[in-house]
Amino acid sequence: MDEHPRAPLPEALIELYGLVPLPREGGRFRQTWAGPRRPDGRPEGTAIVMLLTAEPGDFSALHRLPTDEIWHFYTGDPLNLFLLPEGGPARTVVLGPDVLGGQQVQYAVPAGTWMAAEVADGGAWTLFGCTMAPGFTYEDYEHGDAAELAARFPGEAARIAALSRS
Repeated sequence: MDEHPRAPLPEALIELYGLVPLPREGGRFRQTWAGPRRPDGRPEGTAIVMLLTAEPGDFSALHRLPTDEIWHFYTGDPLNLFLLPEGGPARTVVLGPDVLGGQQVQYAVPAGTWMAAEVADGGAWTLFGCTMAPGFTYEDYEHGDAAELAARFPGEAARIAALSRS
């Protein structure tokens, strides 16, 4: 992967943004924006900044949400975004700086899609963000069960196991 001579180290990003561990899902994050509350109590929208490293166990575990979620690449190494859509084949979208080489700087994950993310092979860390409208609430988060997902997507069982947490 490319070196990042002017990019800050992950520790500096954690301090700069005040990132804290994200329960269950993994990684470090901070919510940077929440819009005004709607009549149903949900925020109109939310945004987070998040950091993953290539350290063992540092990944965004399989989960899904009831609304679309837009992922944004900011800096660092490419990020593999693993997707398991209901009724469709698994796929991996690579978020990163090489847009002419097929990487994405922004990708919208459709509502109800199982998703997980990890720093791409050979990388050290990545800083990215996620935006939702209506906004994220912890009640919406559905944590993936590795055994159930592997039974539904048997061809992806190894990847599912690697990107799951109990």
